[in-house]
Amino acid sequence: MSTPRIDIMHPGELTSADIDLWNELRTATATAANPFMSAQFSQAVGRVRCDTRVAVLRRGRSTVGYFPYQRGRWGSGGAVGLGVSDCQGAVLHPDLSVDPHHLMRACSLSAWEFNHLESGQDLFLPYSTGQFASPVIDLRGGFEAYENHLRSHSHGFLKAARSQERRMARNLGPLRFVYDEREPAALRALVTWKSAHYRRTGRRDPFAQPWIAQLVDLLSSTAAPDCSGILSVLYAADRPVAAHFGLRSRTVFSCWFPSYDRSAATYSPGRILYLRMIEAAAASGIHLFDFGRGEAAYKNSFKTGDLIVHEGALRTTGPGAALHWLRREPMRAAHRLVRDHPTLKTAAVRTLRAVGTIRDG
Repeated sequence: MSTPRIDIMHPGELTSADIDLWNELRTATATAANPFMSAQFSQAVGRVRCDTRVAVLRRGRSTVGYFPYQRGRWGSGGAVGLGVSDCQGAVLHPDLSVDPHHLMRACSLSAWEFNHLESGQDLFLPYSTGQFASPVIDLRGGFEAYENHLRSHSHGFLKAARSQERRMARNLGPLRFVYDEREPAALRALVTWKSAHYRRTGRRDPFAQPWIAQLVDLLSSTAAPDCSGILSVLYAADRPVAAHFGLRSRTVFSCWFPSYDRSAATYSPGRILYLRMIEAAAASGIHLFDFGRGEAAYKNSFKTGDLIVHEGALRTTGPGAALHWLRREPMRAAHRLVRDHPTLKTAAVRTLRAVGTIRDG
C-alpha cells in the first residue's frame, strides 16, 4: 500500500464533509463511540488552544484518516486536550497502514504523549508504558437490567442509596433531578465545588487554567449527536446539592466533572445523582456509561466491567525527544512507584490533603 499524503490543518479548517467522515470512520472502527474521540471535541479544543492541529491522511482523492494533536515548543506534542481528555488516539480507515514515525515527521513532532489511549490504537500501543482500568456500566439491557445487577452484586450499596435519598427528601425538601440542565448558575456552582475540592486535596485545579474553563463553558452549549455537553443536577427544595458535567455521543456517556455541596455530604448526594443519571442515560439510548480512568470506591460499586486505557509517549530522535524524555519519564516513574506501593500511596494522599488544608487556611 502506498504511503498516504498528510496535510496539516487547524481543526477550525475542517469542512462539514470532514466532520461527517471523521465520525463515520470512528463509528466503523471503534467498539464504543466515545465523545472525546469525536471531531467536535477536537474542534472545541482548537477554539481554546491555538496549538491544536489535525493531520488529515489522504490516499489519492480519498481521505482515509484524522490524527488530532497539540504541538508545543521543541516539537513536544500530546493528545488533543491532554490533561482533560479521557479517550485518545487517531481515527483511521481500517485498511490503512501508517508508519508512526512518518506521521510524527509530517506533524513536526519530536514526541507525542498520551495518558488515556484507548485499546485498539495499534499504531501507538507499542509505545505504551502503563495501562489502567476505566470502570464502565453496560446499559445495553436497559436500566431495569442494570438495577437487577446492582441488587445481586451490590445489594447493600443500592439499598443504602435509596434510603439516603428518602432521608434527604425528608430533611432538605423535595428532590428534583434534571438530566440536561441549561441553567448557567448550576454550572457555576459545580465549578465552585470542584475547585474547592481540588484545593482541599492538594491537587492542581484544572479550572484555574483558562483554556480548560473556556473548554467546559464552550462544550456546555454544544449539542451535536457525536459530542454533547450534559450538565446533570440534583436539587433539594430547588437548591442544587450535587451536579455533574460530562459528554455524550449517541451511545456513550463519558463522566468528567462531578461534585456536590459539602453541607449535604451526610446524604451522599453524589451517589443519588449518579443513580438518577444512569437511569436517564439508559432511557436516552446510552449503551455504555464510562466513569473514566482512576480508582474510587464508588466506581467499583457502580461498575459492571472495565475498559483499559494506556499512557506513554511516541518519540523520535534528536534534542526535542530527549528533552521530552527528561521532563516526563522521571516523574512518570515516580508516579508508578507510588501507585504500585500502597504505603507510599497512602502517605502521598495524606500529604496532598495536608497541603490543601494549609492553602485553604
